[in-house]
Formats: sequence, structure tokens, C-alpha cells
Amino acid sequence: MANPLTTTDVVQATKEFNYGTWRFQKNWTPLHIVDAEGCYIIDAAGKRYLDFSSQLMCVNLGHKNRAVMDAIAEQAHTLPYVMPGYATTARAELSEALKEVLPQGLTKYFFTTSGTEANEAAFKIARMYTGKPKIISRYRSYHGSTAGSISATGDPRRWAAEPSSKGRDFVFAPEVNCYDCPIKHTYPQCGVACVDYLEHMIENEQNVAAVIVEPIVGTNGVLVPPPEYMPRLRAICDRHNVLLIADEVMTGWGRTGKWFAMDHWGALPDMLTTAKGITSAYVPLGLCATTEKIAAFFDDHYFAHGHTYEAHPMTLKPAVATIAEMKRLNLIDRAAQLEPYMRSKLEALKEKHPSIGDVRGMGLFWGVELVKDRATKQPFNTMQDKVSGKPLVVDQVAAHMMKNGVTQQAWVSHFVIAPPLIIEKEEIDIGIAAMDEALAIADALVQN
Repeated sequence: MANPLTTTDVVQATKEFNYGTWRFQKNWTPLHIVDAEGCYIIDAAGKRYLDFSSQLMCVNLGHKNRAVMDAIAEQAHTLPYVMPGYATTARAELSEALKEVLPQGLTKYFFTTSGTEANEAAFKIARMYTGKPKIISRYRSYHGSTAGSISATGDPRRWAAEPSSKGRDFVFAPEVNCYDCPIKHTYPQCGVACVDYLEHMIENEQNVAAVIVEPIVGTNGVLVPPPEYMPRLRAICDRHNVLLIADEVMTGWGRTGKWFAMDHWGALPDMLTTAKGITSAYVPLGLCATTEKIAAFFDDHYFAHGHTYEAHPMTLKPAVATIAEMKRLNLIDRAAQLEPYMRSKLEALKEKHPSIGDVRGMGLFWGVELVKDRATKQPFNTMQDKVSGKPLVVDQVAAHMMKNGVTQQAWVSHFVIAPPLIIEKEEIDIGIAAMDEALAIADALVQN
């Protein structure tokens, strides 16, 4: 029997044989993680790290939830795989559970293995259903990494994939960002001009099948729209016979204090895509949910889409358990109840640290934006800095937090704070304290 791999062996093999995503490869030295439990991950030396962003904003239940792990084992012993043309008990159980928690009217489901694939399905369905080619997305958005979803993505992760073979099938609108408006307006005097701009685009682009939005933009800044935005967008889409796709890959499953972020505004989408928290990321599962009206179209029209791993039973049973656990632990209300506590802690950080330009969020989904100059809102770094390999201030702050036992997701000029929904106030305090100390790095670089 071969000797077990040492941590050095594991890290070296990972670096030598695997690509590190969204990074230059040369200096990648990944940490060897061997265990995780509750709100913590644990490295090979036994050091525990508070998971202040739920890994990639996905481990909503926390690590090692027993019911979900048992569901995985049960399905593995019952039926590990069958092609998607067959019915399975897990598929039926999850479909019934989804009807109870999804926004009203979303009653037909296509199961994938990622949020990327869920968005790809939504784009194809929208085009088949409407007969129109164009999808409007927004700058400062992220919808996935495959051909269609990366073309719909507004941030610099898209640049390496251009020019797209699809040409102008995807067009971009201004994001909603009331802290630093891309069209230089001020809310509420603006009357939510950014959504009016979207209507102008629909009218002038022609052949628009759908608009896709993250209800609250995720990695690109946790951008929370004003309450009028989504109802107005819904009305605009209705007026022009355009579908509204809500990308809730990150905002779904209790993250914002509702089952889904669209529930905050009562604006019902025609399609909703999600993943991540649907299984608390224990197994890869994505979902594209549509209205019955869209579904009925395909009764007499060919549904030209599918995957080998579509509706994979090993991914579906854990989702049933995840939904049951979220109900049992009352995690939706819990996220809402912890919102004022998290808000007060982050607002206190902003008062203390001149490098914080803004904090914003809902539930347990928060963004902390760093700036070099509060008056001008100038960030320390830009998207071009990210792709060119320039050292980022947010990465330096996050590294210091990691040294002190807190993992924190950072992107260009802000942090995404999204801990497991089971987090306690005392653990929030630990994360905030680590950020408090680490922000001295950014404060020292603020323009006087």
C-alpha cells in the first residue's frame, strides 16, 4: 500500500496538475483543507477558520449537516444514477418541495448541476419560447463561465471569451448602484432612471427575448436595488412582451431573509435560476424554474435541451433534505432577524475606518466597499487591475483576516460577507473583529 499523501504532496499535486480558477497560476499555493463543521473549515494543521462567506456564498446550512449527509448516503445506496428520461422518487419529492418555496407561479423545473447550466437553460428556453435572439444583462453582473453565461456576464471575467461567436446576442445595461450610479444620478430624485434606461434599450434593440438580473448583484458588490426597481422592471417586461429571468444562484435559499430575494418586492419572474444553497453545496445542483405558460408552449414545440446529469438522483435527494432542514431550523426568519445585528456591526466599522466607502445588504448577504477617497468614491483597484495581476488591497486585507482565522471572499474593491445561516452573534463578532484589525492595511493607503 502506498504511503499516505502529506500536505506538501497534496498542495504540490494540486498546483502541478490542476488549474487555479480566475488567477495567475505562478504563485498559487492553495491551503490544504481536510475537514469542516458548522461555520468553520479546518486545515491539515488543525487550524480552524470561520467561514465568513460560506465558501462561495453557498454553504447556507453550514458544514456537515447530518440530515443532508444522510440523504446523500441513502440515495447512493438506493439509486446512484439513471438517465433523465426516467422518473425517480427523489425527482418527484423535490418537485413537490419546490412548489412550496419558489415564488408563486414557477411550476415547471429543469434540473442541472450548476448555476451556469441553469442560466444556459434559461437562455435557450427564452429564445425557443419567444423566437427572439437577444438577452439584456447588466454590467457588474456574473451569470456563469460557459459560453452563453459568460457572454451574459458583465464583469472582466467575460473579456477573455470575446469576441463571442454569438455576436450581439447579449447586450448590457447599467446596473442599479445607488452608492455610485453608473449614469450619474442620485436616488430618489432620479426616479430610478436606470430601469428607464433598460426600457429604452428594449425599445431600440428590438428582438429582445429576455432580461436577466441578479435581484441583488452578488460578487460584483452586493448591489441592493431600491424597492421600486423590480416592480418597475416587471411592468416594463410585460409592456414589451419580454421575459424576466431572476438569477438567484447566490441570493436564493434564505440568504436575504426570504426564500428568494424576489420575494422582497413581489415581482414574479418568468424564470428563476438557482444553485449553490439548494443543497448547501454538498452536491452540485442547479435549477431553472419556469411558469406554466412557458411550459405549455413546449407541449407542441420541441424542447431542444438536456444533459447526461440532468435530474441526477444523487443531486436531488440532498436538496429535499436541505429544504426540510431550512424549515426545521427556521433559517429564513433567522437570516432576517440577524440582519439588524450585522448591519449595526458593519456600520460601526464604516464609522471607524476611512477606507470603507459603503456597506449594504439584506439578511445575511452584505457588501463592504473599500475606497481610496470617500469624497470621490475612488476605489483602490479597478477591474483592469484584477485581470492584469496587479496586487489588490482587498486581497491583502483578506489575507490578514485568514492569518487570524477568518476566511473572507474579496473581489476587486469589496468584500462579500455571507456566513452560513446558522451563524451565532458571537461568531459574527469574531468575523467583524478580524476585519476591523485587517482594515488598518487599507486605512494606511487612504488619500488624505
